Amino acid sequence: MFFRHVRAKVLTFEDHLSKARTAGFTVQSSGGGTRIERNGIACVAKPGDGDVPRIVERPGIVMGNEIGALTDGGFQKFFRTPSGKSKPAQAHELRAIHDFQEDLREALDLTSLYNESLGTVSNKYLYDRVKGRDQAPTHKPWQPA
Repeated sequence: MFFRHVRAKVLTFEDHLSKARTAGFTVQSSGGGTRIERNGIACVAKPGDGDVPRIVERPGIVMGNEIGALTDGGFQKFFRTPSGKSKPAQAHELRAIHDFQEDLREALDLTSLYNESLGTVSNKYLYDRVKGRDQAPTHKPWQPA
């Protein structure tokens, strides 16, 4: 019959990773999941619901063998690794991360969100972090007298 329903093929996590390989990404198994890398930008993915890849460590710059997470300090963006290394972010690196994310979402058939498609989204936000500012001995209006 011509009304025959064609079943969609359910892709496994490995099928998604092989699609990423054909799109030019390097895929390696690591301790915390699967590391996906291209042109000095990397992220970590794990299998999610229905074997759809779930990004557990957002894309960042490769610094040594670690991934530098994009951190917004309010006045400037930085890349910081878990071991404490820090490096100021440059415009071409932010553009490279944005392109990496868009290409990876397309390769893995992931949903592309509008707000993330507008530009690079930071992993951490550290605005207005003055040490000891909230512990000042002065009386504050919201505290009882």
